[in-house]
Amino acid sequence: MLLVTNRTFNQLFVGAGLVAGVWIAGTATPRAQPARPAAALTTLQVAPQVHLIAGDGGNIVVQSGPDGLVVIDSGAGRRSADVLAAIKAISPAPIRYVINTSADADHVGGNADIAAAGEALGGGNAPAVFGGVRTGAARLGHENVLLRMSKVTGDKPAFPEADWPTEGFVDSKNLYLNGEAIQLFHQPAVTDSDSIVFFRRSDVIVAGHILDTRRFPAIDVANGGSVQGEIDALNRLVQLAVPPTPLVWQEGGTRVIPGHGHVLEQADVLEYRDMVTIVRDVVQDLIKKGMTLEQIRRAEPTKGYTRHYGAESARPFVDAIYASLMKGAAR
Repeated sequence: MLLVTNRTFNQLFVGAGLVAGVWIAGTATPRAQPARPAAALTTLQVAPQVHLIAGDGGNIVVQSGPDGLVVIDSGAGRRSADVLAAIKAISPAPIRYVINTSADADHVGGNADIAAAGEALGGGNAPAVFGGVRTGAARLGHENVLLRMSKVTGDKPAFPEADWPTEGFVDSKNLYLNGEAIQLFHQPAVTDSDSIVFFRRSDVIVAGHILDTRRFPAIDVANGGSVQGEIDALNRLVQLAVPPTPLVWQEGGTRVIPGHGHVLEQADVLEYRDMVTIVRDVVQDLIKKGMTLEQIRRAEPTKGYTRHYGAESARPFVDAIYASLMKGAAR
C-alpha cells in the first residue's frame, strides 16, 4: 500500500504503460502466448483515512475508521473478489455504505458483491427506504440512479435488483462517520444521476463519471446529460477544491478523484473545464452561423485538444454538445 502524492500517482500509471510497451515490442514472433494472470489491483492512500482502488472499471474509493468503511462506487463487478481483498487489506472493519456517484456500469457493477460483504449500521435487518429488507451494507445513491438501474427494457431491468440502491436522496445528503463529515451533492452533468462526494476532513472530492481527463466528456443527452450541466458540475468542483500553496517543496491542496485515471488538483479541473467551455462556445458559434451537424463535425471544433483527449471520443462529444444546445434552444 502506498501513500500517494499527485506526482507519484502519475509516475506509477505512466510507468505501467511503459512496461507494457516494452513487453509488446519485445515479442519477436506472433506465436500463441499463455494466458496472463490479471494484473493486481492498485491501492493508493490519498489521505490518512481515504484510499483509492484502481483496476476494476471505475475508480473505487474507501474511507476507513472505527465506525466501519464507506465505499464510493463498486467498480465494474468483474473482479469483486479482488476488490474485497483489497478493501480488507485497508481495514478489516465492516463495510457500512456503498455509495454510487452515477448509474454507469463501470461504477455500479460490483454493488451486490461489495454490499453483501458488509453490515449496515444498526444491523443487517434495518428497513430499506425503497422497500424490502436491507441485508449487508446500505447501497446509497441519488434517486435517478435507482430509476436508471431499474429501468426495464423488454422484460429485464438494466441491472439486477441486488445492485439497486436501498437508500436514496434528492438534492444532497450528509453523513458523519469515522470522525468526518461526508457530503453528497446531486450534480447532473454527463447524465441526470451524477453526484459528487466530499470528504471534508480529508479534503478529498470524488467526482465520479463527471470527470475523466483521459477523454472528452461522455455526455448522454438521452439520459439527462447536457454540456451546460457538465460545465456547471466542473465549476462546482473548482469551487469546492482548494489549490495547494505555491511552494515547490510543499504537497497539499484538495485531492480530486475522477471516475477513471489519476488523482487531480484544482488546476487540472480548471483546465478540463476550460476545454469543455471553449469547445461548447465554438459549436454554439457555428450553430449561429447556420451550420448543420455534419458541417460542424468537418469544422473540427475539438481541434487542438484531440491529441490530448483522443480522437475516438471527440465526435460523440461534439454530437452531444450539438444535441444539448439544440434541445435547449427548442424549449
